[in-house]
Amino acid sequence: MIENRLDALLEAGFTDGLGERERMLLARRALLKSCYEKPYPVLSESWWFAVPGERYEGLFTALDLHDRFPVTLSEGADVGRLPQRPGASPVFVTPELDGWRLIFGNLDDVVGVDWDEWMSAVERLSARCGEAQMFFEDEAGGSNVWVVADQGRIRRRYTREDDPEWVGEPLPWEDLLVDDEYFNPEYDAAEPNEGTADAATACRHLSVDPTRIGDDTQIRGHGWLALSAPGVGHQDLGGLARS
Repeated sequence: MIENRLDALLEAGFTDGLGERERMLLARRALLKSCYEKPYPVLSESWWFAVPGERYEGLFTALDLHDRFPVTLSEGADVGRLPQRPGASPVFVTPELDGWRLIFGNLDDVVGVDWDEWMSAVERLSARCGEAQMFFEDEAGGSNVWVVADQGRIRRRYTREDDPEWVGEPLPWEDLLVDDEYFNPEYDAAEPNEGTADAATACRHLSVDPTRIGDDTQIRGHGWLALSAPGVGHQDLGGLARS
């Protein structure tokens, strides 16, 4: 019954008015569907966050997200293509994947596009969730960023646009440029903490590479669709539940 009525609930925007029992039934629906869902690669549309699965609840406060609604991985994966209303953009929080929750979709609207806004967001996430990571790739523009933050403070960061910049102490899995077999200190220059890993490499070591989600990925629980403004509802987002 819940699955048959889900389209109508979403399209009419009634999900915000549901009682606790109805919300539990919808969460159960998403959880049951997730049990039979095979993990598959997810396109992050250039950038995403990752937080530990055990402490992910704090992300909704950290990013000021509201009216969350339970969905499966496949239902939330196209969040960037969902209809939007002024001031209320949908964001997808994945089910737990190998112990991590990924956050993506419309982050430029939710977080902003300025450097300080990015760094503030990952610090807030780490303060609420214990740890947080941010990854950004723009092959066309030549930008590449990855950030690790713990307890509200950035621990390690790599930034590349023109000249690469490394901040913080290297992590145990990193290869340092000064240790490269072809590095010659007589002719080559490098900072002592300068590594060699880009965002695609870093996310595989730190949490989850969304492009490599597959049969070997351990999936747990269901995901969430949340909105960047309260009280708007999920009207016109009914396409999520058509599978």
